[in-house]
Amino acid sequence: MNILVAGGAGYIGSALLPQLVDRGYNIIVADLLWFGNHLPPSIKVFQKDIFDLNEAELRGIDQVIFLGGLSNDPMAEFSPSMNFVFNAAAPAYLAYLAKVAGVRRFIYAGSCSVYGYTVNELYDENSPAISKHPYGISKLQGEKAVMQMADEKFSVICFRQGTVSGYSPRMRLDLIVNTMFKSAMEKGEITINNPSIWRPILSIDDACSAYIRAVESSEEISGIFNVASGNYTVGECGDIVRFVLESRLNKKIRLNIKHIQDYRNYKVSIEHAQNVLSFKPRHDVASITENLIANNDKFSDYGNPLYYNIRVFESMKTRIQVLER
Repeated sequence: MNILVAGGAGYIGSALLPQLVDRGYNIIVADLLWFGNHLPPSIKVFQKDIFDLNEAELRGIDQVIFLGGLSNDPMAEFSPSMNFVFNAAAPAYLAYLAKVAGVRRFIYAGSCSVYGYTVNELYDENSPAISKHPYGISKLQGEKAVMQMADEKFSVICFRQGTVSGYSPRMRLDLIVNTMFKSAMEKGEITINNPSIWRPILSIDDACSAYIRAVESSEEISGIFNVASGNYTVGECGDIVRFVLESRLNKKIRLNIKHIQDYRNYKVSIEHAQNVLSFKPRHDVASITENLIANNDKFSDYGNPLYYNIRVFESMKTRIQVLER
């Protein structure tokens, strides 16, 4: 099977694609390589903008996975216009191109951020998606655009992902558990801006499992699926990271608790993904922290700007301003 992965050289792709290759799939990557290329040399990588792809290049492709776009709220707020281009227009264009070219399935990397601010409710895929901020709005627009193309010949699977955390060869330290780990290791302190806020956390290993389940599911399946390893308050995440580090490394960690208002607060049900895709998460915040400890020597230069998406994006400010004119 031939799979085109847009944005495949990023954080999730760098962990996922070697697993797909190991399962016998032929992988082709289209990526602008903003964060470099950490994929095995055997994987074909084309440094290419999604909007420069054409129908001919997608002929013979069986499935497309969209991992591209701008990945978090700081990037979206830094450039709202580019946020909507990359998160809404790009997946819409690629899904359209894929369908015209005869691709059988399109898998979209969405976000639980579409739920916005909820009050102590467990949200499933039929719950209101009411984000009022650029990132959540754009991810919902991308989701709706690709879902409307689904039919009996074109399967579309959209993941509403929890906050992904854990080690990847294309490392990020701007994700909740990873950030807490970095701060604890570097400063001996974990800052918790609001301990009561809920977040669905998704281990990168469980994220890879979700995509594999989607790729290998029946072609008759389409739909939107919440995927997470578990729901945690931010305060609980901090406690777990602290406990694991203190237990494993004999390192004393301070907690810096604040009570800053947050406009994102949600916890989600993954029952639909469990029942339809057989997605069964195996990890939690403790095992994510253990994973980071085991791989710490590979990213211990915590100040490396490549580990922070917004820093790389800000360094491209001149290019972005030219595009926005």
